[in-house]
Amino acid sequence: MSEEILIIISISLIIFSSPLVSKLLKLPTIPVEIMLGAFAAYFAFIVDNPIFHLVAELGFLYLMFLAGIEIDLKKLLCISPTMLKKSLLYNLVLFSSSVLITFYFDLGKIFIVILPLISIGVLAALKKEYGDTEWIKLAFIVGLIGEVLSIFALTTISAALEFGMGIDFYKTMALFMLFLVVMLIIYKLFHNFMWWFPEIKNYLMPEKDHQEQDIRISMAIFFLMITVMMYLHLEIAFGAFIAGIFITTFFEEHNKQLPHKLEHFGFGWLVPIFFISVGSSLEIQALLNWDLVIKALLITLAMVMIRLIASLLFIKEMGWNKFFMLGLSHSMPLTLLIAVSTIAYNNHTITQEYYYAFILASILEVLLVMIVIRIITNLVYFRNSN
Repeated sequence: MSEEILIIISISLIIFSSPLVSKLLKLPTIPVEIMLGAFAAYFAFIVDNPIFHLVAELGFLYLMFLAGIEIDLKKLLCISPTMLKKSLLYNLVLFSSSVLITFYFDLGKIFIVILPLISIGVLAALKKEYGDTEWIKLAFIVGLIGEVLSIFALTTISAALEFGMGIDFYKTMALFMLFLVVMLIIYKLFHNFMWWFPEIKNYLMPEKDHQEQDIRISMAIFFLMITVMMYLHLEIAFGAFIAGIFITTFFEEHNKQLPHKLEHFGFGWLVPIFFISVGSSLEIQALLNWDLVIKALLITLAMVMIRLIASLLFIKEMGWNKFFMLGLSHSMPLTLLIAVSTIAYNNHTITQEYYYAFILASILEVLLVMIVIRIITNLVYFRNSN
């Protein structure tokens, strides 16, 4: 049997079985996909293959596209000035704490970017399980700003790793800032254009759509932004992220089902291939290394602690008995942590051991934090019922 056929069969089985295994173990699907990918590689069902890596890269870009879909600029611009200041201060505390930890323990500078990462993707799972509670609403608002800053940090560190801190880096960052300004101008023009000619939305995405036009235009914008970023030599993932923001900002009110359709399309097959690829890059023997496990636990502890410290800023809004839920809910930047770790490892900024440690930490964060949140909510429910 050729390796391509073996890889296709293995991926198909993992995509099919991972939700079943996650229900059985009561774990999120993503860690299960990563671990199944690691086992498949260990038993040589998945081997190194350029086509597999290409599809996995596309899955990563689509994942960043879905991260952008979670952000609606209209809602972001409607955040009260007080909440905006507190959210920015919250992220400032995260980055300041990561700087102190990095220099005190003499770690690589990549830790300054990695430790404060925020991704609200896992928050959606919390919302499904616990409902639209006050602490989840606040976590989404603060997390939106944190994820935007994290994506900006991802783009900056990618440029620094590729070009170093020389003139090419500053040229790239200047081009990046110019790109952001142009995108803001396009946003304003498109917003006004849609306001004057609302029928354009119906033309682009008709209500009676038998050709899946909404998916087609979303994919066109997705690949167009990737092409623009490739031409400008900027971080491609940021282009995918911007494409997702564009779709949500301009088309979610017109087609409320579109974000869900795009999520189902991605998480149904394309995104899992990326996580399977991440798992296949791990070595099972390395995960049994006690020093590696200690590193992963320390990374997890550091990321949770700085968020708990930063969440003290919201005691007034949430009270002493709930403020820590904000920090816990932001302690699972699974997708961005894997993304930044992958970029850093590919650019030889971190060793393979630290790459494994970051991947293991991303899984441990989800498992441990989910368990802690469940215990806390059960205790609160038990206390209220009595």
